[in-house]
Amino acid sequence: MYHSSYLAVAEDDFAQARANEWRALDQAVTLLEAARPTGPASSETIAAVQFLKRLWTLLIQDLGSEDNALPQALRASLISIGIFALRQGEALRLGQSDDFDAVIDVNKMIRDSLA
Repeated sequence: MYHSSYLAVAEDDFAQARANEWRALDQAVTLLEAARPTGPASSETIAAVQFLKRLWTLLIQDLGSEDNALPQALRASLISIGIFALRQGEALRLGQSDDFDAVIDVNKMIRDSLA
C-alpha cells in the first residue's frame, strides 16, 4: 500500500515538474515573440533574453546533474540545444543577429515535447 502511494506521489511530482518546465518555455517563447517586432537589442529583446538565460541556465544545471534520470545521450543533446539558445539569445541582445525565429523555434520544439 505504501509503495503504490509513493509511486503516485512521485508520478504527480514528475508531471508537475514537466508542466512547470512547459510553462517556463512557453513564457520564453511568448517574450521572444513579443520582442521580435521591436528588433534586436531593444529593451523587450533584452528582457526576453534575460529570462531565456535564467531558464536555460537552470535547465542546463539540472541536465548536468548526476541526479537527473534522463538518459545521458538525451541530456547531452538538450544541453547542446540550451547552449545554442543561449548563444542565439546573446546575439539578439547585442544586436549581432536579427534571427528570432531560430531561438523561438528551438524553444517551441522543446516545449512541445513536454506536452
